[in-house]
Amino acid sequence: MKKVQQGFTLIELMIVVAIIGILAAIALPQYQQYTTRARFADVISQTEAYKTAVALCAQDNAGVLTSCDLGSQGIPGAPTANANLASIAVADGVITATGTARVNSLTYIATPDATSNGSLRWAITGTCVAANACKQ
Repeated sequence: MKKVQQGFTLIELMIVVAIIGILAAIALPQYQQYTTRARFADVISQTEAYKTAVALCAQDNAGVLTSCDLGSQGIPGAPTANANLASIAVADGVITATGTARVNSLTYIATPDATSNGSLRWAITGTCVAANACKQ
C-alpha cells in the first residue's frame, strides 16, 4: 500500500522556526527603536512653545538672549512632567529637555543662533541625536 504523506517533515518545521527566529531578531530591536522615537516626539513637541517664547524674547531684547530664562521675559515656567518628559530648562535662550526612563532619559538641547535677518536658527544637540531619536 502507498502511504500518503500527512503533515510536515522535521526539516521543514525547523526551517520555518529558523526563519521566524531571524525575523524576530531583526524586527524586535527596530520596533523598540521606533517606539522610543515615537515617545520622544512628545518631548520634542513640548519644546515648541519654548522656542516661540525664546524667539519673542530675542526680538524684544534686540537679539540678546542672556536674559531669556525659564519663567521670565515671557518664557513659560517649567511644565508638569509626564510619562515621557522629565523636565525642560531654559537658560540664556538654550532649551534643554530631558526625557524619562521610558525614553531612555535622552536629552534634547535646542541652541538658538541669530541670523543676519533677525530670525533664529536652532542647532539641535543632545543624546537624542546619537540615539537617532531626533533630527539634527
